[in-house]
Amino acid sequence: MVGLTVGLLVAAGICVLFLFYLVSIYNNLVTMRNRYKNAYAQIDVQLKRRYDLIPNLVETAKGYMKHEKETLEAVIRARNTAMSAGQQAAANPGDAQSMQNLSTAEVALAGTMTKFIGLAEAYPDLKANQNMLAIQEELTSTENKISYSRQAFNDSVTSYNIACEVFPGSLVAGFGRFERATLLEAISAPQEREAVKVQF
Repeated sequence: MVGLTVGLLVAAGICVLFLFYLVSIYNNLVTMRNRYKNAYAQIDVQLKRRYDLIPNLVETAKGYMKHEKETLEAVIRARNTAMSAGQQAAANPGDAQSMQNLSTAEVALAGTMTKFIGLAEAYPDLKANQNMLAIQEELTSTENKISYSRQAFNDSVTSYNIACEVFPGSLVAGFGRFERATLLEAISAPQEREAVKVQF
């Protein structure tokens, strides 16, 4: 009788320890999900900063590039599209469709910015404009911060995905409905993987 009671207590203790183990895995997954969402928030801050600088850049260039109205409008349209995609991604970071939409919009924005900067090279007075130089410096700094933040986000997503895929985390992830997060790959084509050049 005593042996049976001890056996039941040991079994109950093992069950309690196993339950605590599963709870700790669940809590770890929640923590990791919140970390990658926070990491995306850092990207979002830098993207908003860039989106705010682009109209200033275009406004400064308007006086010099009067014959390039179509290019200036294309930059603003691409900026607005990227900004909208960024807001959708911020609402659900890690979502595959949101990340794809953001990547596509960023590729389009990078293309229009490259064209804009190429055209701006033909205007020496614009290249020497102090306001333009200050915006250029801010954009360069922002691009670097975006790259750094994107790397931190992708690192967080990778850690989270690994935790969701390894055993026994995969069981807890399935039970807790933890969905796989998607990396933010800013550019899809190899020739477009370089950062936007903003030198004047």
